Amino acid sequence: MAKFITAEEAASMVKDGMTIMFGGFLACGTPKKIVDAIAKSGVKDLTIIGNDTAFPDKGVGILVTNKQVKKVIASHIGTNANTIEQMNNKEMEVELCPQGTLAERIRAAGAGLGGVLTPTGIGTIVAEGKRIIEIEGKEYLLELPIKADMAIIGASIGDKSGNLVYQGTTQNFNPLMATAADVVIAEVENLVEVGEIAPENVKTQGILVDYIVA
Repeated sequence: MAKFITAEEAASMVKDGMTIMFGGFLACGTPKKIVDAIAKSGVKDLTIIGNDTAFPDKGVGILVTNKQVKKVIASHIGTNANTIEQMNNKEMEVELCPQGTLAERIRAAGAGLGGVLTPTGIGTIVAEGKRIIEIEGKEYLLELPIKADMAIIGASIGDKSGNLVYQGTTQNFNPLMATAADVVIAEVENLVEVGEIAPENVKTQGILVDYIVA
């Protein structure tokens, strides 16, 4: 299997109705080239999972603006007016999840756990329809794992085996998502030879990465 592909080839793997995780916070750490290629591909009815929906003209917000998304699972949507409008018009479903809970649900899927227990959301609309478990007199919500058909992540540095490094805040959600999807595609800004990255600096191991867009 060829590990190196183009952004267009990556986009061609995304099919109607798929569930896709996108790394990053707002547009920081999001794989821009692949998102742009998906926007041009015309694929539709996507469920997208990420911290947010970025901006109308940046990051995954472009896919929302193009009305290629049927459902969003995110921690906030306030920076993208198109997400809010489509949600209010019932054109798109939005599932809001507290940021830490979202991260833990993704981590749980990657770790093979059956869920996580958290007090966050108890007594609010977040708890509606969810199982509440009492432990030593304290109530917790059972939050179920989130897995995806594909994780599309962005890395600052990557070697030719797919070992990845994220600089600064670009790390947001990318390492977690690389563990929680059937197929992982990494867009790498700076490609280096195997051995150039110090092992202790690797945040995502190459064994988790199926394809690289350099």
